[in-house]
This record gives sequence, structure tokens and C-alpha cells, in this order.
Amino acid sequence: MTRPVVAVTADATTVNWNIWGDVAVAVLPQPYLDKVAQAGGAPVLLPPLVEAVESVMERVDALLMSGGADIDPALYGARPGEFVFPPHPARDAAELAALAVAERRGIPVLGVCRGLQLISITRGGTLDQHLPEHSPAVPGRYEPRTIRVKPDSLLGSALGPSPTVYCHHHQGIDKLGAGLVATAWSDDGVIEGAEAEDPSAPFLAGLQAHGELGEDTVALFEAFIEAAKAGPRR
Repeated sequence: MTRPVVAVTADATTVNWNIWGDVAVAVLPQPYLDKVAQAGGAPVLLPPLVEAVESVMERVDALLMSGGADIDPALYGARPGEFVFPPHPARDAAELAALAVAERRGIPVLGVCRGLQLISITRGGTLDQHLPEHSPAVPGRYEPRTIRVKPDSLLGSALGPSPTVYCHHHQGIDKLGAGLVATAWSDDGVIEGAEAEDPSAPFLAGLQAHGELGEDTVALFEAFIEAAKAGPRR
């Protein structure tokens, strides 16, 4: 069977590449691609080039919005606080455009970390710009955390009531966007997952944790790919 094609949003940065220094690249951690392929999908990188987004998104079967840098606070009507990292306007614009096409077409959308945050922001949501108790003890290392998931939900059916997930975030959802419902939480009440409030709507869900890591999130990616196989819901 032909695998559904999943656009996975990539980041843009500079790296030292072999003998070359400061090479501009569009990049994505390999675990995102591995998780999509493991679940039965065919991942393709969607670079942060807003002019190319619509042409790509008209040809794919699903959208995976990856984690990464902080979202520009101006997008949710706020000023950057002391701990906010510099925004990446090109990436923000490209991902907003990709999400708009995905929703217009009715194809599945899964958000990871900033992906969930951006989904919420497009619906009027806001962010808590710094959650020091959730910041990693060691920068650059993901920390395992057991979260609580509402059983009778999309996330609950895939993850179970208390999955172990891997976190590396210093921001989180403050006000959740319209049309979304929180269905996963950390011990202190921070929203760790949300999904479409209307269960009959096209697949739309997100985890604050890094779902591309760990075994407890495999079934979520499988549900995402199964939804992609079913085709657009519009």
C-alpha cells in the first residue's frame, strides 16, 4: 500500500558542515522522520519558505508541526519577556500558512511542543512565556515525565491514562484557543495536550511534550497516519 505523505515542518539555522562554516540549512531532528515512518507514513521536510508552502501542502496527506524555538509573542498580542528567545519570523509565517492549508483541506494535523502552541495561537490562544519549573535541569537533554490524559479523548485512546513522555520546554499554553479542549496535564496542571473540541472534526491534536521520542507515543503517530490514510475530511 502507498504510504500517506506527511509534511513535517523544518527549522532554519546555520551549522558547521564538514570543512564549511556557517552554512545555512533547513533541518529537522531525525526522530520525527523515524516516528512517521515507523507508523506507516512517508515523511517529507517542509522548509520555512512561505512562498513554497501552499504548493507542497496541496500534495500531502497530513501535517506534522515540529518543536523548536519560541514563537513570536506578537502573534498572541504580547511583548517578549526576559526569557523569550529571539523569534524566527520566516518559520512562524511558513507554519501558519501550512496549518491554514491543512485545515482548509481537512487533512490531519499533529503538533509537537511549539506545534501545539501555534495551533492554539491561531485560535486566539496565548502562552505563558516562562515556566521555570518545567525548564530542563540540563539544557539539551529531554526529561521523562508522566502525564495525566483524559481517557475518553483522542489522546487518551492512543496514549492511555498515564504515559511517560519526554519534555524540554520552558513555555506552555496559558489561554487555550477556541475550538480546542485540553486533554492532558502535568502534575501541576500545565496543559500537556489538546485536541479538537468537536470529535467529528478532522484529526487535530498536539502534545506539549516531544512525542517523536519514547515508546508511549507510538500509538498516537499510528492514529495520525491512519487518519491520513482515510483522506481529507472537507
